Amino acid sequence: MKKLILVMAVTSTLSSFGQNSIQYPQTKKGGTVDEYFGTKVNDPYRWLEDDRSAETAAWVKAENEVTYDYLAKIPFRNQLKERLEKLWNYEKIGAPSVEGKYTYYSKNNGLQNQSVLYRKDAAGKEEVFLDPNTFSKDGTTSLGGLDFSKDGSKVAYAISEGGSDWRKVIIMDALSKKIIEDTLIDVKFSGLSWKGNEGFYYSSYEKPKGSELSAKTDQHKLYFHKLGTSQKEDKIIFGADQKRRYVGGYVTEDDNYLVITAANSTYGNELYIKDLKKPNSPIVTIVDNFNSSNSIIDNEAGKLFIETDWNAPNKRIVTVDVNNPKPENWKNFIAETENVLSPSTGGGYIFANYMKDAVSVVKQYDYSGKMLREIKLPGLGTAGGFGGKKKDKTLYYSFTNYITPGTIYAFEPKAGKSAVYQKPKVDFNSSEYVSNQVFYTSKDGTKVPMMITHKKGLMLDGKNPTILYGYGGFNASLTPSFSIANAVWMENGGIYAVPNLRGGGEYGKKWHDAGTKMQKQNVFDDFIAAAEYLIAKNYTSSDFLAVRGGSNGGLLVGATMTQRPELMKVALPAVGVMDMLRYHTFTAGAGWAYDYGTAQDSKEMFEYIKGYSPVHNVKAGTQYPATMVTTGDHDDRVVPAHSFKFAAELQEKQAGTNPVLIRIDVKAGHGAGKSVAATIQENVDIQAFTLYNMGIKSLPKVK
Repeated sequence: MKKLILVMAVTSTLSSFGQNSIQYPQTKKGGTVDEYFGTKVNDPYRWLEDDRSAETAAWVKAENEVTYDYLAKIPFRNQLKERLEKLWNYEKIGAPSVEGKYTYYSKNNGLQNQSVLYRKDAAGKEEVFLDPNTFSKDGTTSLGGLDFSKDGSKVAYAISEGGSDWRKVIIMDALSKKIIEDTLIDVKFSGLSWKGNEGFYYSSYEKPKGSELSAKTDQHKLYFHKLGTSQKEDKIIFGADQKRRYVGGYVTEDDNYLVITAANSTYGNELYIKDLKKPNSPIVTIVDNFNSSNSIIDNEAGKLFIETDWNAPNKRIVTVDVNNPKPENWKNFIAETENVLSPSTGGGYIFANYMKDAVSVVKQYDYSGKMLREIKLPGLGTAGGFGGKKKDKTLYYSFTNYITPGTIYAFEPKAGKSAVYQKPKVDFNSSEYVSNQVFYTSKDGTKVPMMITHKKGLMLDGKNPTILYGYGGFNASLTPSFSIANAVWMENGGIYAVPNLRGGGEYGKKWHDAGTKMQKQNVFDDFIAAAEYLIAKNYTSSDFLAVRGGSNGGLLVGATMTQRPELMKVALPAVGVMDMLRYHTFTAGAGWAYDYGTAQDSKEMFEYIKGYSPVHNVKAGTQYPATMVTTGDHDDRVVPAHSFKFAAELQEKQAGTNPVLIRIDVKAGHGAGKSVAATIQENVDIQAFTLYNMGIKSLPKVK
């Protein structure tokens, strides 16, 4: 391979795998030193945080050349791509929604980079309403959300360019499909919610000084855009005087109230309400602290229905008079149970969707609080949906698990009957596969569930290529869902295993809190114990085990591979939070402190965080697993500097012959809106790299 010369570069380090030698660009080191509570910490790759510099761009280009040169030599890479494309190429139709005179739904013919929004009129005539594939030539501009005015005559929709969290909002006459106003710009972390037909609420930050992709943003504001006026005239509704990192606003279905949520972290929020029936009405405080998570899911006859985990770690629904809405007046409507609640409303009913060991159980209630029925689901898996307008006679829900492609069902809430609405035609025979839940014991004795999915008749000989996928944070739950990429992995003899680690939301707030701050190591211990279980039960062995995770899951992989590098053969950290001493200094990262704490909190917290921070725990002379770090150059959620610095540390300090690569998608962000072509290629490269480094020379023939 030719020697790479960077603008700032010097020489190269040599490593090899099999017959392939790798010449890494040697990343220059700076002299940056930070001090925390009297302890000095070197940060030699600080310069890679500058996403606007020519040096960083040259480094990205050089690293990608090395990575793609390596991947191109894998003999079955194209075979994987052909199979992934073939399986991916089926029609996908979303659940419909009635807005004004039309029924709207998304559709993708199979390999379109972005799904297209269609509509039908009362006579059933179909037409394209919005085609995001026309937003950009390369498919990197995506639809980032939309909302219709109350009568369906107007629509506001957001677009994301290059995967960025920053959005533009376009306003259109829905009937004629003509754009009617100037585009709103610099909108971020925002819903869109119309007040009648006169305008809509949205949220954003002021554009930061410095790089818009990495500079800190911490004062979120709620605005109202009135049709016929310019964006600079938009009124600030909330957030001008009260500094909050995350502010959201939405209008109740009857148009009577504006609900405002405000938070400084990813858990816990204040709750406010404003009466829209009365001109110049005040914003009324319902919850004035961040100690619980709260949202108004509906209102009826002067009564609010609030979802909360206040005094209910697994959540409950309470009711309260809108004129006296303080928590001391809340009354249970659906009491807390041993399972975590996630409610929805539609058709004049409330649906309580529970997680029982990460599997869905759904119960239907009327507005008097009477439980009408438990809805019979197609099997054990994940059900989502059951939402809609009060007048809707039919609702829709999806059902999926690790071996069942997502199917949409039409549900008649009055009769309680379900029928298949849209079943995808995927070239995958679910009956040939099995997905079982096991419970294993973590380091401190905690029982943790894990789903293990693979072909039937699998030999437990310790030689099965296995991907262990995890997340473990931010109250997020990993519930069973089908993936084309995982289907191809299992077709080729692979095992896909997903443990429900602490830090997630599978067992409510207590489970979440058990993986936060000074208990974050529990998450890594749970993941390590999952790997040890798979090895002990002979599903796989260290030579055939890959660990994978993204975002907070990228941190999980980074921490696990630096703590136990001998445990796995391959590590696949994606868009990970890798520099735990500085994560809170970028974009909205400070909002993650509920889960992580920060290095500034205390000497004890600093030492604890530094003890697992992946960038700070790469040790020279250690043989790390074959590693492919993945990120996007436009990621403004977890800035790519995290991945850049981690890859640079690994390339410098890796002992032995396992490759360390970084694959950097250009014009891509944290993941949302990524084109189908880019998604397929990324999955191809991840699986090819993984199997190749497990010593796989060729793929089995697929029937």
